[in-house]
Amino acid sequence: MHRLCTRLAHGVTLAHLSLAPQPAAAQVSDRAASPRSEAAMIARGTFDVKLTPFPADSAMGAAAGAAIGRMAIAKTFHGDLTGTSVGEMLASMSPVQGSAGYVAFEQVTGTLGGKTGSFVLQHSGSMNRGAQSLTIAVVPDSGTGELVGLAGTMTIRITDGRHDYELEYILDGGAR
Repeated sequence: MHRLCTRLAHGVTLAHLSLAPQPAAAQVSDRAASPRSEAAMIARGTFDVKLTPFPADSAMGAAAGAAIGRMAIAKTFHGDLTGTSVGEMLASMSPVQGSAGYVAFEQVTGTLGGKTGSFVLQHSGSMNRGAQSLTIAVVPDSGTGELVGLAGTMTIRITDGRHDYELEYILDGGAR
């Protein structure tokens, strides 16, 4: 499993939560859960990411040819969202070229639109013989501090090795 995590982290570009090497300016998110409201705001910027494979766990070994790897996530966000995140990812590559999947949660702590607090992002990504799908959404009611009531979706874009994000969000501080 350590080999899978290392391969995912270094060879398949899960290193910012994309499932395959991306051509320049490739979009790797869909917006099915977007808040789509006239009050929606957009935060844009870049982020740095580090994935660290966890030690192999025999309970997560290869099953029917598809091994499951687990990694720690650490990000630093720059731009309209400034701060850091920590999280965990589970990923699996199938024996079929270009097919894989992952889920992840990361807790972001920082400042968004001048408001300070934290929130959790939930990732769900898959690649079916090269066709990618990625949804990243704010977990409902996960906002703290001045970010209570935060809802939204994130898009990740990779251009020439640079990691860009766009967070479309609404902030209803009285949501609870």
